Amino acid sequence: MSTQMAQAQQFGKVVVVYGGTSAEREVSLKSGAAVLEALQRKGVDACGYDPRDNGLVGLEQLNPAIVFVALHGRGGEDGTLQGALELLNIPYTGSGVLASALGMDKQRTKQVWSAVGLPTPESIMLDAGADWSAVVAQLGLPLIVKPVHEGSTLGISIVKSQAALEAAYHEAAKFDARVMAERFVVGEEYTVALLGNQVLPAIRVEVPGGFYDYEAKYIANTTQYHLPCGLPSAQEAELALLCQQAFAAVGGVGWGRVDVMRDNEGQFWLIEVNTVPGMTDHSLVPQAAAHAGIGFDDLVLQILTTAGEQFTA
Repeated sequence: MSTQMAQAQQFGKVVVVYGGTSAEREVSLKSGAAVLEALQRKGVDACGYDPRDNGLVGLEQLNPAIVFVALHGRGGEDGTLQGALELLNIPYTGSGVLASALGMDKQRTKQVWSAVGLPTPESIMLDAGADWSAVVAQLGLPLIVKPVHEGSTLGISIVKSQAALEAAYHEAAKFDARVMAERFVVGEEYTVALLGNQVLPAIRVEVPGGFYDYEAKYIANTTQYHLPCGLPSAQEAELALLCQQAFAAVGGVGWGRVDVMRDNEGQFWLIEVNTVPGMTDHSLVPQAAAHAGIGFDDLVLQILTTAGEQFTA
């Protein structure tokens, strides 16, 4: 038996959980399929499971030794699945209950970052009765309106006039009962992936339309991903440290991704954290890993080896 095969078999039965019922179902299906194929290529005894139909009962019947969480959005990335797996005493990949729930809540993540002195753009909560002129007076224009608990930029709008603000709120409210407005940072967008204790090379994201939305992330082929990101080494090191601090502040472990803006004065601003990042052919973590010399299959295997870290974090 080869060393790699022996290592693969030591994991026991791995169930990749993907799909689910969130608005990010389609992306999750692609991520999970890619992860499953990678594990099988590595010789891991792996199967896939979509909890949409039979939920936890169907998962438990598979008797997994480890669950690889590839569920994006609510129901998979927000701590609910993580809590259920802990009750079932099944090790899983990624962050634990607290970090998952916190990371899914953009507003409370920002409150934690602010509390520990990390830079993040000012934001306020919105509701249907909000004073739209007061929102604009506080945050300025343009500003960003986004659902608090959604991912993949679903329901997000860049608002350039006060007249457009209320409509943007109602668009975001289609995805979540909680909606926030955030000061818009004019500048460059970066994303930094974390794998265990390693910070992968930063990626600068450039979109012809200027907005990294759902289409730019998953459909369009015009989005440019700059690797290396183009920052001087000292500034890239500063960015890496900031993202490590941001991930640690929410209690993140295993792997994840932090999205950051850099304004025209060179100041970095933390935007959000992803505790179950995408693993599709367009996704950013695999791109960063490849630039660091880690192929997709090895990346998936490294993530798998971090399963259970939540219990010691």
